Amino acid sequence: MNNTDTDIFTLNKAPKRTLDIVNQSLARRYRAERRFRRYGLGAIILSLCFLSILFISIISNGHTAFQQTFIQLDIFFDPEILNREALATANYSGLIQKSLRSVFPEVKSRSDKRLLYGLVSSGASFQLRDLVLRDPKIIGKSRTVWVPAGDDVDMLVKGQSERNAPEGERRLKDKQLMWIDRLSHEGNIQKRFNKTFFTAGDSREPEQAGIWGAVVGSFLTLVVTLVLSFPMGVAAAIYLEEFAPKNRWTDLIEININNLAAVPSIVFGLLGLAVFLNFFGLPRSAPVVGGLVLTLMTLPTIIIASRSALKAVPPSIREAALGVGASKMQMVAHHVLPLALPGMLTGTIIGMARALGETAPLLMIGMVAFIVDIPGSFTDPATALPVQVYLWADSPERAFVEKTSAAIIMLLGFLITMNAAAVILRKRFERRW
Repeated sequence: MNNTDTDIFTLNKAPKRTLDIVNQSLARRYRAERRFRRYGLGAIILSLCFLSILFISIISNGHTAFQQTFIQLDIFFDPEILNREALATANYSGLIQKSLRSVFPEVKSRSDKRLLYGLVSSGASFQLRDLVLRDPKIIGKSRTVWVPAGDDVDMLVKGQSERNAPEGERRLKDKQLMWIDRLSHEGNIQKRFNKTFFTAGDSREPEQAGIWGAVVGSFLTLVVTLVLSFPMGVAAAIYLEEFAPKNRWTDLIEININNLAAVPSIVFGLLGLAVFLNFFGLPRSAPVVGGLVLTLMTLPTIIIASRSALKAVPPSIREAALGVGASKMQMVAHHVLPLALPGMLTGTIIGMARALGETAPLLMIGMVAFIVDIPGSFTDPATALPVQVYLWADSPERAFVEKTSAAIIMLLGFLITMNAAAVILRKRFERRW
């Protein structure tokens, strides 16, 4: 074979070698792509598994808080105990104790009586007081009343405490278990819907604690946040996007806004403590101060989302408005702003959802205080729902564990609702250009 034939043979073989190399390279790329997809799918499945475990744990611990154990007692509203001149301060606990002694007449010793009285919540006396104040005519009569059980009895009936453990390792004694079994056998113990959890404020007693005070405090705080942050955020976004000149000062402002969106929330709490409380002297632990702090925290989020919504409006809308003689203000107010408003609302709702779940800045301004009364105004002492979760999680009683999980369920429900509203608004009013 001469040199010419060798060259021809080499030319014929070269494309095949190149094609083989390309095919091998493509095969490796396809395998790498399939591996990457599997890794991504595995990461998503793993994340969903951990999220499911978290939700299952919270729901399993908290669903029992939506029920409460009650004990049926025949209460005689003894006129000798209920002095008509001081009905609000009468010894209603004595009525309950007298009724319990009539159900268990064999209980004689002082220690046994103390154990017997512990079956009923201390809040039952307030229930009887409200009955008498609403209808003083029941004095001297007997009524069948369902009173709330103590937290230890409540945990036992719900299956949250171990009754087969040695007596020294559980809070309820053997005698108390015997009395509870007797009441249950006679049908005098029931689990009912826990209205107290949704209508009461905080309490030292778990069976009397509720989230309504925290819900009202969160609502008042978010009202202040929304009223201040939405108009200021939208106005700042409109100015920066439509009217501000493009120079290094506006670039510096934009950089600072983006940086503020990433600042830890506790820094805003420190700012609120130093400025609003120490300098201006505003009331501590008040929704108005919490709203001011959360306004500072949510403003960057609202400004960034509003600017993105303004940028999404096509330039042709602006040019058409200006072309028919509209001023720049008219162009923004009548054409650009209505088209960008759905995106602004979506960003605002997301910012408000973030503010609803914040705890650290509220701790710094004193909203961690123990508040029993329901706040009635923006300056009354109050707490917020995430702070209430923090307080209950730090309580040693076993009954507060289910209260904590139930409050988390309610907080997650509010957050999911707000984010769902943002998605619905975006889908409902979104314009595709």
